[in-house]
Formats: sequence, C-alpha cells, structure tokens
Amino acid sequence: MSTIHWTEARAIRFARWHSENTTPPPRRVVVADDRMRADTAYRLACEGTALLWRGDFPNARHLLRAMGRRIDRNRPRTGGSPAESFHLHRQARAHRAQILGRLLVALDDEHSLVLRRAPNVRQACTEAYGPPRERLVVSLRELLGVIGAHEWRRKGVDVPALGARIHPHYGVFSPVRGEYVDLVAQAALPASARRGAGPRTAFDLGTGTGVLAAVLARRGIGHIVATDINPRALACARDNVRRLDLDARVDVVGPALFPEGRADLVVCNPPWIPTRPTSALEQGVYDPDGVMLHGFLHGLAAHLEPAGEGWLILSDLAEHLGIRTRGELLTAIEAAGLRVVNTIDTRPRHPRVRDSADPLHAARAAEVTSLWRLGRV
Repeated sequence: MSTIHWTEARAIRFARWHSENTTPPPRRVVVADDRMRADTAYRLACEGTALLWRGDFPNARHLLRAMGRRIDRNRPRTGGSPAESFHLHRQARAHRAQILGRLLVALDDEHSLVLRRAPNVRQACTEAYGPPRERLVVSLRELLGVIGAHEWRRKGVDVPALGARIHPHYGVFSPVRGEYVDLVAQAALPASARRGAGPRTAFDLGTGTGVLAAVLARRGIGHIVATDINPRALACARDNVRRLDLDARVDVVGPALFPEGRADLVVCNPPWIPTRPTSALEQGVYDPDGVMLHGFLHGLAAHLEPAGEGWLILSDLAEHLGIRTRGELLTAIEAAGLRVVNTIDTRPRHPRVRDSADPLHAARAAEVTSLWRLGRV
C-alpha cells in the first residue's frame, strides 16, 4: 500500500494513498485552505505539488473549477488529421486530469470527510472502496466521481427498452447511451433462439450492468449467461438481475470473456475505441488494440450453435477518428471464420453530437452505431 506524508501543525502526518487511476502518490504535499488563491493552487499543481485541503468543502469544489478554467485557457488548439486531433484531445484530457488530481482530501478511518459543510460520503466511499479500514487520502476529483456514482446507483438509469431502471455501480459503464440497447431490443432474433424453436440460450459477453442480458431475457430467451472480467461489473450485473427478478433466467459468471459451452445467440458490446484508457473508469470505452473485440471475434465460431448468430454492437467512431478502418474490421471478421449476415444501423442521440465546440465534433456528428449479425462460414 502506498503511503502519503505531509507536515501539519509542525508534525509529520501520514495516511494511505488511494487512486483508482493508479496514479502514484505525490512526492510533495502542502496543506491548503480557504485562503489559497486559484492562481497559486494552479501554479503549485503544475509544478507537481499536491494540495491537501483543510478548508470548507464547497470552497474546494469552487477552487477545482477555477483551476480547470485556467487549464482550459492554456489548452493547445487541435488540428491536422482526425487522428492527430483525437490524440491531442486525449493528451489534453490526461493533462487536465493530472493537474486537477493534485487537489486532495483526507478520509478518516470510517470513510468520513472531516471538512466544514462536507456531505456524508461514507456510503458512497464504502461502495467504491470497500469497508473502511484506515485513513485514506484521495483526489477531490476522484471523490466527486465516487459521490456521483453513488447517486447513479441510488436513482438508477431509466432504460425504455426494459421499462425499468438499471442501477450502475462505481467503475461500471452506465447505459446512458440508449441506442445500443435499442438495437438489441429491436433486432430480429435468430431462428434457433426464438420461443418454441429449440434451445433458447444466449451469452452476453462483457455484460457490465447486465442491461443487455436483461433485455434478452425480457425478449423471451430462456437462459442467458452473462460474463465480465471486471469484479465490480459482475457484482453490478448480479444486483440488477436480482432487482429485475431475472435470477432464474440469467446467470452471471466470471471473470471470463466466454463461458463454457455454445449458445444460439452471443452478444458483445466491446469498448469502441482501440486505444489505451487513461483510467480504470475509461475501460468501458477504450481498449488498447481492440483486445476484447478481437477476443470476441476469434472465440465466436467455437461458441455458436450451428444455426446461431453473434451480435457485435460497435460504433464506427474509431473509423471517423482515423484509428481503425472498416477494412481492418472486415478482415478480422473473415479471419475468424465468420460471415456478415447483415447490419442494423442507428445514429447516436447523445448531446455531443450537436456540440459544435467539441474538438471531435466532425467525427461524432458522422458516427453510426451498428449491430453486426455474424454467422459461421
């Protein structure tokens, strides 16, 4: 366990350092409070000094926003090819996260935040970090993410295709982009998976919250096996399956990509961008070299019943960004001994599609999300 040290009231203090992004502990820490000016905080953070906040909690949030504005003012312009713009955008985001991640807060050994006007974060931190054991120091930016995730988990996300709410856990990709769920809810089931037409089994690979497994169960498939390699996702999917009273029809297993056996239908919604995530929380969107996509394609034929289908749900955003081509995808499908039965396309509906100030607006505006129906050759 990494330990962080600082000097306060002429004494050396220490606590365990925790970072979900696996950021190493800062080498230098100074105590900061309401007297700290945003310009000073920004300069110290840029120099590599972390600021352990001891003032008013709302003021810490104000300071974080003020530091963010100073970063944005100094952000380099994007330009060149779509791929160059994307990589510059990613670098800028990583730099922003690094600087803002140097404003820290301390949690006591009960996951309480001992600051003036601080919210009760004990339940949120227990959900994200596990039962409290000792004092922790975390970045304020991470803690705000933990608090937001707790609210998502408590309130849930409405999924019209289910007629119900899905409750995402911290660190599990939330189904806020509903177009991929709608594709799975509306696509015609392969003949062997329809009610009364022989075995009715499906695999949901990389299940996350379990939303697609639940959709398949509501469509009448009798037995669904949902997998994931992320322990948080496995716990989240089991929680949602139980909430929806689908325990008898959906088994959540893992950590694994494919379960044992074969299925009439194998569904996979892998991360869409084949590049390295900058944090654990980005792993639902970014996947270096498309490892999960290629794992799904190369294992699919061996896990399909003779008349079965694989459903690959994939955005073409990476193609518009110039970091994967359509030809590369088709070659990978062919190399895996698969054929394309057909594709069903939809346009995304999220707000960034209409945000012309987004550095990646042109690519997002052209994006299409597709359900690729794949069969064995």
